[in-house]
Amino acid sequence: MIKKKFGLVILISLGLVLGACQSKSSTTTSETKTSVTETTSSTVDLNSLDLPQLDTTIKEDETVVLMSTTDGEIKIKLFPKIAPKAVENFVTHAKEGYYDGVIFHRVIDEFMIQSGDPEGTGSGGESIWGKGFAAEISNQLYHIRGALSMASSSQANSLGSQFFIVQKNEDVSDGLAIQYYPEKIINAYKKGGAPSLDGNYAVFGQVIDGISVVDKIASEEVTTNDSGENSKPVNPVKIVNIKILQEAK
Repeated sequence: MIKKKFGLVILISLGLVLGACQSKSSTTTSETKTSVTETTSSTVDLNSLDLPQLDTTIKEDETVVLMSTTDGEIKIKLFPKIAPKAVENFVTHAKEGYYDGVIFHRVIDEFMIQSGDPEGTGSGGESIWGKGFAAEISNQLYHIRGALSMASSSQANSLGSQFFIVQKNEDVSDGLAIQYYPEKIINAYKKGGAPSLDGNYAVFGQVIDGISVVDKIASEEVTTNDSGENSKPVNPVKIVNIKILQEAK
């Protein structure tokens, strides 16, 4: 499901499924020149907003986790103040070992790596509440390189346990409009990301160390997954565990 966007949109279909929460519904995404959600107001001074993804310091109101995988460790900070439900869901699952041994069932080099489905098929997993929940979209968080975001199906309130990390490292800033994006975010997109996902999926964290491990996972040799897409690693890459290094105060 593509949400309405303002500005010029270049529709280059990728035919990608960004996860499924108890559903095999697919979502077609697109590359955009100016990608912005309807919730962005022209009266908001975007350049005055706090942009925690770009801040290298770790604040007291942020949670920090260490994701150990069979390809290495990824350190991520989470933003419970902006995306409280997504963070609570992820952290609770992590504490309970829900993600231990779960594979990255979908990896696409120069796009993203996806995990969080105990079934390893892309159609399993559930939230800590036993039902899907709504995406928390914010104009403070964007799908820049290293962003941690919730996967969902095309249905409303379909977030469960699946998540993905944006890996693309090519400049995707061309055409992003300054009236819809903070200038610092546009500059961040020069280092990579997926702006076409902004407003459609909920960012709730950012990789602060271990992006090379994300690249390594994305470059794994893949075979056809259960959806018929060539994106499932031939040699499974697993999450060993996710440790909580700091909980937000």
